[in-house]
Amino acid sequence: MAAQYGISGTTAKGIAASVERGVTEGALRPGAALPPVRRLADELAVSPGTVATAYKELRRRGIVVTRGRGGTVVAPVPAVASRRPPKVPSGLRDLAGGHPDPELLPALVPPSRLSPGARSHRSTPRLERLEEVVRDWLRPDCVPVEHVTFAHGALDLIGRLLSVELRPGDAIAMEDPGYHHLLDLVTALGLRVVPVTVDDEGLRPEALRAALRAGARALVCSPRAQNPYGGCFSEARRDALVGVLREGPDLLVVENDHASVVADAPLWTLASGGLPRWVHVRTVSKFLGTDLRWAAAACDATTVARHDGRLLLTSGWVSHLLQETVYGLLTDDSTRALVQRARQTYALRRGALLRELAARGIVGHGASGMNLWVPVRDESAVVNGLRSHGWWVAAGARFRSASGPGVRISVAELEPTDAVRLASDFAVVLGESEATYGG
Repeated sequence: MAAQYGISGTTAKGIAASVERGVTEGALRPGAALPPVRRLADELAVSPGTVATAYKELRRRGIVVTRGRGGTVVAPVPAVASRRPPKVPSGLRDLAGGHPDPELLPALVPPSRLSPGARSHRSTPRLERLEEVVRDWLRPDCVPVEHVTFAHGALDLIGRLLSVELRPGDAIAMEDPGYHHLLDLVTALGLRVVPVTVDDEGLRPEALRAALRAGARALVCSPRAQNPYGGCFSEARRDALVGVLREGPDLLVVENDHASVVADAPLWTLASGGLPRWVHVRTVSKFLGTDLRWAAAACDATTVARHDGRLLLTSGWVSHLLQETVYGLLTDDSTRALVQRARQTYALRRGALLRELAARGIVGHGASGMNLWVPVRDESAVVNGLRSHGWWVAAGARFRSASGPGVRISVAELEPTDAVRLASDFAVVLGESEATYGG
């Protein structure tokens, strides 16, 4: 509790730094309540306004949140603490990480295949031939390709756009449950999350409509392989969502197609709906390698100008060595064949676990991608129970805003034969957990 940590300081900056230090060192845990403004002001012999200013700065930076009568508490995932998932205990099968199977990733292009000018900066920030490959990649999926740009991964691009478009305190519509790193990112930017429930077809239109009425100024969503639920837009759902977006004021629509070619689902993109402000983002981390921090994006003219303008002021451009490597892999026939095999393999593994769970009366969600979401009553009981059977899965709390509890299971490295054992163990653990609640 905060009472066990002595907050110090005589200025707003000093008080905020003291709280931040306590969070960083672990003395102030997520959810820990900070003293009321007046009480802390009396303890530190400063004015209430000084403490209030410190708390306001901490809220702006995503370190604390205010819960009305519940007071000010450390954020569930404070922006200064390590947000890495817990280390996988020795001897457990890791199904929590969500990374692709290393056996289904290509070898990097050898240096000899890089062009002579790859190690020097060029007059253009983007390789023209890579731009054309990106356009050829996006065009068949009906994504407009007049304006494209690159970034150091999807989160890099999304974070840059949100920092340009929005200000601390602005509302942003986010999937619920949704990708935990994105939720952490918007919290760190000081933005207010408006949760939008999802199902097997992605965002629910009525929930999106409610978010727009609540003042959302931007939307971040995944059209397929939604993480962690696995939903994917159908054509009808895409059309319904576009209809809702046209009802409200103009807002920036960010579509994160993170799994793309290995999602094993068609793309029904919001970008084809004639929206005024939009961006469609794709990375290569799920099929070329997680260490290739590169993303491509197609967007409207205003959005590309704002993104590239801010990029110019920071890193300037995306490494041409990285661009050359990505170009070489995307145009390599053997890599394309491996990606095709990866898509089929992930679909096989996902389908096998869904079937085994269903055979035991367990509902799982995973219409696309490499993750399954299984609703449960008690996340901790299920996670710890599966741990005792040798499995390590992700508790759903990191992914949720207002939705019900669940666990996320990554199937990227789960062979169909292993799915039988996992489903059997899951049924045992779930039965034990339900028995605790009386049935």
